[in-house]
Amino acid sequence: MVTAITQQFDLFIEGKIGPALSGKYFDAINPSNGEVFARIADADTIDVQMAVSAARLGFDHGRWPQMGFAERGEFLLKIAALIRENAKELADLECVSSGKTIKHTTFIDVPTAAETFEYFGNLSGNLINETMSHSAPVLSIVEREPAGVVAAIIPWNYPLIMTAWKIAPALLVGNTVVFKPSPTACASVMFLARLAAQAGLPKGVLNIITSSRPQAGQELVSSPEVDMVSFTGSTKTGEAVMAQASKGIKKLTLELGGKSPNIVFADCDMETALGGTLSSIFMNQGQMCTAGSRLLVEDKIYKEFTEKLVARAKNLKIGPAKNFETEFGPLVSIEHRNTVLKFIEKGKQEGAKLACGGQIPDINPKGAYLEPTIFINVRNSMSIAQEEIFGPVLCVIPFTSIDEAIHIANDTKYGLAAMIWTKDLEKANKVASRLRCGTVWINTYGVFLNEVPFGGYKQSGFGRELGLAGLLEYSQIKHIATDQTPGGKSLVSSWF
Repeated sequence: MVTAITQQFDLFIEGKIGPALSGKYFDAINPSNGEVFARIADADTIDVQMAVSAARLGFDHGRWPQMGFAERGEFLLKIAALIRENAKELADLECVSSGKTIKHTTFIDVPTAAETFEYFGNLSGNLINETMSHSAPVLSIVEREPAGVVAAIIPWNYPLIMTAWKIAPALLVGNTVVFKPSPTACASVMFLARLAAQAGLPKGVLNIITSSRPQAGQELVSSPEVDMVSFTGSTKTGEAVMAQASKGIKKLTLELGGKSPNIVFADCDMETALGGTLSSIFMNQGQMCTAGSRLLVEDKIYKEFTEKLVARAKNLKIGPAKNFETEFGPLVSIEHRNTVLKFIEKGKQEGAKLACGGQIPDINPKGAYLEPTIFINVRNSMSIAQEEIFGPVLCVIPFTSIDEAIHIANDTKYGLAAMIWTKDLEKANKVASRLRCGTVWINTYGVFLNEVPFGGYKQSGFGRELGLAGLLEYSQIKHIATDQTPGGKSLVSSWF
């Protein structure tokens, strides 16, 4: 198990692991106890420029874009194997840096990251190329090519998984990548950088940098040497990234915030819906873009369902993330907890009733702990029902009809995901078709498959991760037209 003994993680640029040019580092803090457990290299704009230059050189003059899928895939499979070989250390680092429980990092985060690299590494063939049929005497071929140098940026809530989601498809298509995780909870990603170095990728193909400075991210997004930006994070930051990327007319994908509705009908399997609801808001302490933070319960079972849910939430075992018995760990930082607490106070002021939680438990005063929190008597117009809290705060809203449930579910600026609980699958599918979001889970939550695209509507962003759609996001389309006029003289040659 990783302890408070300080480790050091450096940048990965042009195939080498090394410190930032300034020699500066920032602290990685364990949210379970407030202790510093690692030092992370703190890149400045000059380090970003070096990483981008390395990626540019690797794409423009290296062999990587000309390799076939199978050859590039071999490198992804090497990374996957190294992840599995170092699974324990990766799980420990993800746990102590993010506050995610060790059970979660061991059984979800690490194997999922390995599986994503394996899935894309095992894809055969090349990108979809099409020969188009038409009446003109021209052979038309539509090809897919790599986008170029990709800047990929992620937040702190699922570092390993989101690293795999972006790096694996981007590299497989033939792009070179500059990858920047959040400075919060990035230790596992920087350990993964060491594994990428061991995998023997050609120089400049993958570069991984960390920085506590906002200007480092701005430099990466605005660099004229970057062709595409793939960003996951808050909607507010996504707006800034979109504005910066627009100056160079870069290709852009955004996976942003959410305020996902969790719709429970009276004809659900109650035990299944209760368990699924708890997972959808309290897994990873609610720090999920797809969290089912708005619970819509049919009025016929509203009282019974809410009472059972509150009772189970009160019994969740809160404790240090590295304890295998812990069901609910700390939030990622005390600063983030303070933000969540402000939302809880706002909910009280707006007239919502606090059914449970909302307090700091007596576990470790230096830890970022917060009780699982449930509000009832919530109106969908309240701030706590409209704003992404990104924490363990559930808003319970009753409804009386299918149309009302759909109206409430769609009455938000976000459109990332939704959940439906009912034994009537015909009804479930009709409701799903009317929900304005990118993913709908019926009688389950959190099913992410490498084969299936994931992304949002509205202010939850655009573009997709995973699946063929996610793979093609990292490509450009080219049309090649070859004249086939009998005699070899096309009409355009005689125009003038």
